[in-house]
Amino acid sequence: MLKIFELFVCKISAIRESLSSGQLVCAVLDYRIFWCVFFVGFVFTMARLSFLTAEEVATNSAKLPIGIQVVRSVELPASTSDWHYSNRSVSRLGDAQPLEQSKTEVVRYWIYLPHDYEKQEKLNGSPLLLFLHGVGERGNTPEEIDKVKVHGPPNLLDKPEFNKAFPCVTVSPQCKHNYKWSPFQLLLLLDHIEQNYKIDKSRIYITGISMGGYGTWMCLNASPERFAAAAPICGGANPEWAKKLIEIPIWNFHGDNDKAVPFVMSQRIVDAIRKANGKKIIFTSYEGGGHDVWTQTYNNQLLFDWLFSQSR
Repeated sequence: MLKIFELFVCKISAIRESLSSGQLVCAVLDYRIFWCVFFVGFVFTMARLSFLTAEEVATNSAKLPIGIQVVRSVELPASTSDWHYSNRSVSRLGDAQPLEQSKTEVVRYWIYLPHDYEKQEKLNGSPLLLFLHGVGERGNTPEEIDKVKVHGPPNLLDKPEFNKAFPCVTVSPQCKHNYKWSPFQLLLLLDHIEQNYKIDKSRIYITGISMGGYGTWMCLNASPERFAAAAPICGGANPEWAKKLIEIPIWNFHGDNDKAVPFVMSQRIVDAIRKANGKKIIFTSYEGGGHDVWTQTYNNQLLFDWLFSQSR
């Protein structure tokens, strides 16, 4: 490429000498200059495009593993939402704490791109589902990220019969030990996903279990305009948030014999939304159901059909 450029310089110099000596007419001179510039410009443009294409392919091959779940990570402002077993209080799971902007931490997450992602990418983008796990799946090391797959969508997405028709980019982050979900950190994670993948922003969904149910409600309260629909399971929320949530389609689930997160934690936020004239809240209570009602909930295709039919 450098050699071509040197030849081009030499050619221009020769043309200038010819011009000064009057040996070439202006028409011929203009013709030669045009084609020299065109040729060199074409070569440089094609070389640049070839480089970008190779770079893009390398990037996409790392980013776009279609039809399987892979682990990715991102550095985000650190969460201060600590929650220890020694002072465990279910009600504290719904208290959002500010981020520590002066400090960062690595947040790992599973990400799944649906089989038709490339087709959706050319249209409006893919819908996105954010899944939040419970207390037992927390972890700090790369080796612990597999715990996120114990329950819910990341568990089901490892099954070919399920993921073949699953239409959403699915992101399943891991909360660190002795902490609860930070809605502010999760919203930054969504920003990161939207910047790196083609997402239909009118179809962003969120669901979570237990501690993740609380995290779901907190995210809805922190950014109600961002989500098309939500499915919190055996969580809870502050009833004072109700007026902000009346326009969001929410399908809430809880077992009425839950010993870990009392049933009333769901009942009071549902009642508050209905009292605020919210018409888009659905509440499924499982009679005699304990804490784990998420297995039967996620095994019911009706949930996903309802969830993915919603849009902003």
